This record gives sequence, C-alpha cells and structure tokens, in this order.
Amino acid sequence: MKIVTIGGGSSYTPELIEGFIKRYESLPVSELWLVDIPEGEEKLNTVGALAKRMVQKANVPMDIYLTTDRRKALKDADFVTTQFRVGGLAARAKDESIPLKHGVIGQETNGPGGLFKGLRTIPVILDIIRDMEELCPNAWLINFTNPAGMVTEAVYRHSNWRKIVGLCNVPIGIRMGIAKILGVSADRIAVDFAGLNHMVYGLDVYLDGVSILEEVIDKLSSPDGSLTMKNIANLGWDPDFIKALKVLPCPYHRYYYQTEKMLLEELEAAKTAGTRAEVVQKLEEDLFELYKDPNLSIKPPQLEKRGGAYYSDAACSLIDSIYNDRKDIQPVNTMNLGAIASIPEDSAVEINCVITKDGPKPIAIGDLPVPVRGLVQQIKSFERVASEAAVTKDYHKALLAMTINPLVPSDTKAKVILDEMLEAHKEHLPGWSIPEVAK
Repeated sequence: MKIVTIGGGSSYTPELIEGFIKRYESLPVSELWLVDIPEGEEKLNTVGALAKRMVQKANVPMDIYLTTDRRKALKDADFVTTQFRVGGLAARAKDESIPLKHGVIGQETNGPGGLFKGLRTIPVILDIIRDMEELCPNAWLINFTNPAGMVTEAVYRHSNWRKIVGLCNVPIGIRMGIAKILGVSADRIAVDFAGLNHMVYGLDVYLDGVSILEEVIDKLSSPDGSLTMKNIANLGWDPDFIKALKVLPCPYHRYYYQTEKMLLEELEAAKTAGTRAEVVQKLEEDLFELYKDPNLSIKPPQLEKRGGAYYSDAACSLIDSIYNDRKDIQPVNTMNLGAIASIPEDSAVEINCVITKDGPKPIAIGDLPVPVRGLVQQIKSFERVASEAAVTKDYHKALLAMTINPLVPSDTKAKVILDEMLEAHKEHLPGWSIPEVAK
C-alpha cells in the first residue's frame, strides 16, 4: 500500500506516523511518501528523519520517501492525504491580524480569515486532483487542509472527482472531551454529529447506547465542563443558553454565539502573546528543534500544544476503515445526498457516516433543529459562494462571500477588509485584482 502525504513537512506529521505504526497489522503501509514544496524542504527533511527513526524504533517495514516532486510521489498511490498551508504561518498571521484591525474576528477558518484561506487553498487542491486523475485515478483523497468543508464543497462543485473525504479533529475531540468530563472510556461514548465543518452539532449523546444528552448539557453548563481546543479560548457557555439550545455546540461556535467576547479575547491576546499564528510560530520553532534531536524516535508530547489532538486517530482510522471495509461509524465531510434535509443534496456536510470500501455513506438525520438550521444554511451559502470565488477569481463573488459571512457586520466593512487582504496576500493569489470601479 502506498500513501502520499502532501504537506509532509508539517509539524503534525509525527502524529500521522504514530497512527500508521499503531495500525500496521490492519493497515500495512509499505510506502509513505512525504511531499512538500521546495521552500519547505528543510522542514521536510527534519520531519522525515524523525519519521524514519520512529518507524525503525517500531520495527515496522514501512519505507519513507521524501520529495518535492509531487507528481513522482503520486504515481500509483492508494491514498493521498493533504495537510498543507498555502503561504505558511505568515499568511495565517495576516488572516488573523487584518480583520482585527477593523474590529472583526480574525481566525484561520472562520470569517474573513477562513475566506482567504479558502481562496488560497482551493486552486491548489484542484491542481492536486488534476494530477491524481492522471497518476492515481483510483486513490482516495483524505483532506485535512482547512477550511476542510469549503475545500470539499469546491471539489464537488468544480471538479469531477468524488473520491474525497474531508476530515476534522473537532468531532473526535468532542467525544473524547465528553468521556473525560464523565470519567468513562471514550469507546463507551457515541455522538450523533450533523452540520458543517467547524459548524457541527452533537444532536444526541449516548453512553453504552443510552441517551445522556441532558446530563451532558448539564455538565457543559458548569464552569469546568466546557469543551474546547488548544487554539480556541475557553470562555465557557451561559448555562441558560446551552439548556435552551438543547444540542451540543462545537468549540468554533463560540465565534458565532459569543462574538463580542471572542473578539475582545483576540484583541487582548494580540496585544500580549500575539495572534494565534504568532503563538504557533514559536511552538513550531520549539517543535522542530526537538525533531532535530537524533535521539528522538517517538512523537514528542509537546506536539499536543499545537492544537491537532487526535488528528492521527481520525485520519488513520478513516483510511483503515476504507481499506478494510469496516462499516463502522465516523463523522466526516462528504456529499450530503439528502442526509440533512435543509442542505442541498450535492453539498458537502459534516455528518456521521458508515465507512465502507466505497467511501462514506451518510446517515440520514432528517432536518436540523430549527434553532441551529438558519446559521448552518448561512455558512453553507458562504462556503458555496467562496468556493466559486476561489475558482473564478471573481472580486465581486469574493465580496459577496465576505459580506454574507455572519462574522462580518456590514458590506462597507467587508469591502475594506477584502481589499486590504487581497493586497496583503497577492503573492499567493495569482490572477486576482481589485477592479478600478471598486477602488
């Protein structure tokens, strides 16, 4: 079995290696190709050397190849995973800092930052797919690159490729967090997930097959019961709001339900520790210093601070289930196919699926509850318009996407932020320009 990881020089890669090592008996990867761009070659070599030491220590017969030649790597691949960031953390810093200047949330996958990450990422994903159509037409594309929902949407709308699964560690993080709050093992917990990427809800929660939704909502209402992630400030939830909502929000919902608080938190953090991108830059520097240690042959525990907890479990479990036709249930981003009644059938959704050798089969839930339906539909509209803007490089479509995003308060502010970000990111947005009439 040949697996290719594009963005192989990522600090997350040791997570992936650990996941493949743990599953080698059921997922016998013979070749793992780590691919990066020439500018990332130093990191690729550092991570690749650690990966080889990890495999050697585990005594697993997995050959690891490092290359900046994507086409060479893709030839006859069985699975391709993507985990890259166009423009690196410097681009993320712009995504976060420019909106903040204008009093708008600055976040890498939500609001203006999410739009621009999508505008930079989608053309690259579509280029990768064109290579896959030629070089490995039977491979599965497992996309972990954010914004994963928008990227999956773009692939469905603007290519003929259907063997793609978008993946996120938020649902597995929620399930593990619930298990921790309840003091039980995670394999006893199941959650009915439905919604969109970074906009997914837990519609019900089960312990040993019995619904415990009300109990979990009560726990979330307590000061120490909130579920969050390393990259999102834990502001807790108002007990009355959570009880009224009657479903579990994900950590990213704080940007929509607690916008003012999150904005103030980001502004304060930017003054002291810096934006999240700046914090991560320091974390990455420390991680790569660790990775260079020739005596290190395991995934270092410091990687958990990076914010990618359970990434390898999510990615490797998905690949394992497709490869072995396990027919287990996992939450992934895939085509809706009527599973959520109020979302178009041909749109990408994040939902529990039965994972088979033919890919994910979404489990129908009917419709989303009325209190959350409108917000999900608004974000889906944003994703569709944004993905079209990314493909057409159309200024007006980008302005429309920016304006309809609920985190942007007005068309005037949307235009100012859009123009500034287009200028700031022009190196990674070839073919884009601001029309004279817009200026």
